[in-house]
Amino acid sequence: MHLRWILLSPFALLVLLGCTPDAPKGGGSTQPDARPPVEHRGTIGVSLLTLENPFFKVIGENIKAEAAKHGYETVVVSADRDPAKQANQIKDFIVRKCSAIVLSPAESRAVVPVIKEANEAGIPVFTVDIPCKEEGVNIVCQIATDNEGGGREAGKAMIEALDESGGKVAIIHFPQAESCRLRVKGFKEVINNHNAKARGKIEIVQELDGGGLKPEGQKAAQDAIQTHGDLRGIFAINDPSALGARVAVEQAKKTDQIVIIGFDGQPEGKQAIKEGKIYADPIQFPDKMGVEIAHAIVDHSKGKDVKPEILIPTKLYRKADAEKDPDLK
Repeated sequence: MHLRWILLSPFALLVLLGCTPDAPKGGGSTQPDARPPVEHRGTIGVSLLTLENPFFKVIGENIKAEAAKHGYETVVVSADRDPAKQANQIKDFIVRKCSAIVLSPAESRAVVPVIKEANEAGIPVFTVDIPCKEEGVNIVCQIATDNEGGGREAGKAMIEALDESGGKVAIIHFPQAESCRLRVKGFKEVINNHNAKARGKIEIVQELDGGGLKPEGQKAAQDAIQTHGDLRGIFAINDPSALGARVAVEQAKKTDQIVIIGFDGQPEGKQAIKEGKIYADPIQFPDKMGVEIAHAIVDHSKGKDVKPEILIPTKLYRKADAEKDPDLK
């Protein structure tokens, strides 16, 4: 569903307040050892794909917390998966003369014109999780999970879960996102290499768009199960999709037949792994991503060299890891 702006929305009210922060105020403690207040350096505008997904919430929270240590205020908004809404958010950041713009594109091609506007206004643009590799735009730095490497980890987990028997596998995709396309690419690479030498072949029989959400993931899995009664495995490109797939598998009474590999490492996904509902996840580290993007902004503002791409490796998380995880029930 495409959401539209409404008059006097919270984001619109922020626009009225302006993006450039007040000048630092004097005063403070008179104690000799008191630290001076952090100088206000500007505001960072952050437009994330969605804030419904805890993964993006963690990114936003960590950008805000880390940037504050260096004197930046941060405005974090949700694009709600709507390219038009995201374009309007970025335009607002430009009007308010933000010091930097961070986005995870709702659709990479759709945001090209507004990124060009930011480039022309001299505002540095950074991308997080989802890249924009389109021609004609200047992205200072892309910080993301090594999604292709994570996809390879997911492929290894599927081979491990199916053992030597192999079988039919479905992919619950979100092809609109470059990060998910990379995950599927890595997954297929490992499966194809496995099939070249293994007796028990793994056949990818179907790819369905699960929208990256639990209800849509459930429906996609239901369709795959109905089409392929002998389905053995599902690779879902994130935890919400994997959790939706699990509901479909339970409803079909095929929990002993179908294994699920997810991706993310969200708390709910990790809990499902502990309970044996999902076999494994290549887990991401959104907290590190948020911190790294803040560091990149600070370094760029000081004229330091910033790598054009920083990839953060995943780690395969299985039931044994979940059982030792102090954050789980």
